[in-house]
Amino acid sequence: MMDTRKLILGTSAYTICTFSLAVVWHVLLFKERYESFGYFEGEPNFLLGLLTIVLQGVLLCALFPMLKAGGSSFGRGLRFALITGAFFWTSHVLAFVAKQEVPGAATFLWMETAYLLLQFGVFGLCIGFIHREEKLI
Repeated sequence: MMDTRKLILGTSAYTICTFSLAVVWHVLLFKERYESFGYFEGEPNFLLGLLTIVLQGVLLCALFPMLKAGGSSFGRGLRFALITGAFFWTSHVLAFVAKQEVPGAATFLWMETAYLLLQFGVFGLCIGFIHREEKLI
């Protein structure tokens, strides 16, 4: 049975860390670099971006309790984040480079890899903390 409180906490944690980091990374720190990659077509739609992140958070946080791996909750959280982050990396980063010519593609790959490692590392710790009292063998 799904724990609604943990779903809301996890979704909130994912949304806060992901949206905040995405805005800081892509729009404040490296906007010109991402524009040079052709990452933005016009102005970003922050509301749609936020909605997308909330939906991702709900789905990821609904999926996490299905992971029945042993170990500490933080270890499980980080393993889950590594797997889901790798999926996001292939569907977001590699797909972007595969769909169009990206100037400085190697730099884009490195920057997005660092971004996703940071994003999913923080999320993994958050989801592990939220599920910390669960003991799996």
